[in-house]
Amino acid sequence: MPEITEKELSPKLKPLWLKAISAVQTNQLPYGISLLQGLLKDCPGFVEGRKMLRKCELQVTGNTRKKAGFFGGGMGVMKLQGQAKKDPEGTLPLVEKELEKDPLNDQANDLLFDICVKLEFFETASFALETVRKGNPENAKLLHKLAEFYITHDEPNSAIEVYNDIVKHHPTDGSAIKGSKDASARASMKKQKWDETADMKSLMRNSAENEELEKASRTGLTRDQLEDRRDKIIDKYNEDPNQLNVVKDLAGIYEQLEDWHNAHAFYTWAHTLSNGDVALATKASAMSDRAIESDMKQLEAAVALDPGNADLKAALDVRKAERLAQKVQEAQKRVEQNPTDPQLRYELGNALYEAGDLSAAIPHLQQATRNPHIRTKVLLLLGRTFRAKGMFDLAIKQLSDALADLMAMDTTKKEVLYEKGLIHADMADKPAALECFKQIYEVDYGYRDVANRVESSYA
Repeated sequence: MPEITEKELSPKLKPLWLKAISAVQTNQLPYGISLLQGLLKDCPGFVEGRKMLRKCELQVTGNTRKKAGFFGGGMGVMKLQGQAKKDPEGTLPLVEKELEKDPLNDQANDLLFDICVKLEFFETASFALETVRKGNPENAKLLHKLAEFYITHDEPNSAIEVYNDIVKHHPTDGSAIKGSKDASARASMKKQKWDETADMKSLMRNSAENEELEKASRTGLTRDQLEDRRDKIIDKYNEDPNQLNVVKDLAGIYEQLEDWHNAHAFYTWAHTLSNGDVALATKASAMSDRAIESDMKQLEAAVALDPGNADLKAALDVRKAERLAQKVQEAQKRVEQNPTDPQLRYELGNALYEAGDLSAAIPHLQQATRNPHIRTKVLLLLGRTFRAKGMFDLAIKQLSDALADLMAMDTTKKEVLYEKGLIHADMADKPAALECFKQIYEVDYGYRDVANRVESSYA
């Protein structure tokens, strides 16, 4: 039985799905949970239903993880592991019953993942471990499992995000650091459709040649040590400026020294020598952005020191306008080169939004929603775009869709709720605005000005 979407639900099950949606919308969450569990028992491959079920369970349990007892995930889950080997599909409803009690339970979500992989419910499988990633991002073991799953299913960009999350919480996790680099290489090869076997040999050679620099980077060299290393690499570069590995090493040293202009110059030259390595092009672009931002900050600091200097202020205004135009131009060029990439569409939409060209930004952002891994931030930006155009009802719709995809009350969900609250306030809908702010207030008293907004409503 394959995974299905709402459109593919059988006519027999659609009334049950509509009834579940109605229950959720009217805040009858326990009833909605019961309906959804019954629906998933008959149609275990219905991904949207499982996601809605988890969202309801998280709201009921307050988006919090229960403390693990002596047996970690509990004896209930342990018993189900043996049953799942014999009857994976029949065990799914029982796993869901465990998750109803604790939707962020690591062991139960891990078991759900294993079952779904056996049943070839791959989107549901990734959803199970993504739930762990959001609820307990410090669980390196299961995050490694998720990243390896993405690699196996040729989703290197998703794997990179997971590996980066692991490193964020476990900076010394060498496997995650290496995994992120390997996944980046795979993403680059996938984008350019390189021959994987031949290119992996090349990457292995490059890895061996760059091992010394990577070791130095991991040990955290002082600035004096970095400058000494830079001078030695410059000597090698002067002997032969066409050695790709030497140029990349030099670019990397300049990046660590935060010499953005030189880092940009050498990453650009490395890109030329590599015959179009996308990863190096991305690095060069990032260093260019850093260099421009650095110059901008220096100009802003000069204006702050001499606020009455009209020439400096005018120069800053011109530089900002040029920067916005440049970002749009660069993003448009990348989209022209790869028009089907949702990430590039998002970057162009964001650049147009910042430049104030709201109408031009909308179609690019709408196309970017196709990528599930950036969908939430795209919907957030779409909401802001519609708000800026005064189209408040459309803005609310985008943010509501974003909230439907979010479970744990993390930074992203707070940002979406806050933005939605502001729009309700713009519409003079004080109760709806207050409801958004209260949800944030309940978990994060110090977030922006929500405390003042909520407490003043009781005065």
